[in-house]
Amino acid sequence: MTLLSEAPPQQDAPDVTGWVFRISAGLLFLAVGLTKFNDRSWVGLFTDIGFGDWFRYVTGTIQSAAGVLLLVPRTTRAGAALAGCTMAGAIAVHLFVLDTGVGGAIIPAFILAFLAAVGLRAHV
Repeated sequence: MTLLSEAPPQQDAPDVTGWVFRISAGLLFLAVGLTKFNDRSWVGLFTDIGFGDWFRYVTGTIQSAAGVLLLVPRTTRAGAALAGCTMAGAIAVHLFVLDTGVGGAIIPAFILAFLAAVGLRAHV
């Protein structure tokens, strides 16, 4: 064999874009989830939805947990799925419960699409 016929060993390049997506989504959901525990502005929204503080705490816990899961590469898909469920719920609430309609559902829809991209990009 000659030197020209030997292929150099392949090294996987770091997925910088994937890391940026994961960190962005993880920090977003961690931050928003934590605000549901101490920011009183959420109380009115959850009252308008028809649920009390208990649902605000459950949503905050789910979103915070999803944020942490998104930051760990092995659990990114689970975090994206968990956070995606909260965004699907937010879309449904804006469309069918609140008076915000499609205009209010646009932001959660974009976040849901972003979470799908993060989850699909994640390596197992």
